[in-house]
Amino acid sequence: MPTDERDFSEKALPKLRKAAEEVYFLLNRGYPVTGTTRFIGDHYQLSERQRLALARIVSPKESIISRKNRELTDISGKTLYIDGLNVIIGLEIAYSDSMLFRCMDGTIRDLAGLHGTYRLISQTDSAIRALLASLETLEVEKAVIYLDQPVSNSGRLRQRILELAGSIPFSLEVETENPVDAILKTKPLVASADAIILDECQQWFNLVKYVVEKQIGDYPYIEIMQDQL
Repeated sequence: MPTDERDFSEKALPKLRKAAEEVYFLLNRGYPVTGTTRFIGDHYQLSERQRLALARIVSPKESIISRKNRELTDISGKTLYIDGLNVIIGLEIAYSDSMLFRCMDGTIRDLAGLHGTYRLISQTDSAIRALLASLETLEVEKAVIYLDQPVSNSGRLRQRILELAGSIPFSLEVETENPVDAILKTKPLVASADAIILDECQQWFNLVKYVVEKQIGDYPYIEIMQDQL
């Protein structure tokens, strides 16, 4: 967005960090994230994008501990169930040299909102290739990528993933389903940065972070709120 350079500049970060500390304080006392970010956002006169960033970056301590306790770092020989649009859009943003946030639970999140629409862009192929190469490096036995069926162009994205897969050394399925989040919540090992999924899944892998580190290298993440644990 045109306003992001201003809203997340070095000049803007001190106020955002102070707001994040207060959001964290209230979330730890049971206040809902939507009302909390609205209240704190009004107090600090934050933009809608800044409020959205706080909602995605800050999590209550209990949730952070729970997510970290269920995070795996070695998934060799396992089946990984992937939140396709969540992961691929994050990687598209990375290959666009655009804004990604390092969040309190260790995940990498963006501010993209689908609202039922998605289109393939020039960075899509790079994102898919990086994802497939990383899954090979991770030595997974099988990867199942779920794409949200109601979202436009999910079928085209599925076709493109399969076209680029070539002779990969692991089993790959790409499914268009609805609702994807409800399916992923029931799986034994998922890859997503969606907090709703992470709070209910059995185990998870920090896939976007891994792919960026292995395929791109050091990335200038925006870090508003550091880990408080």
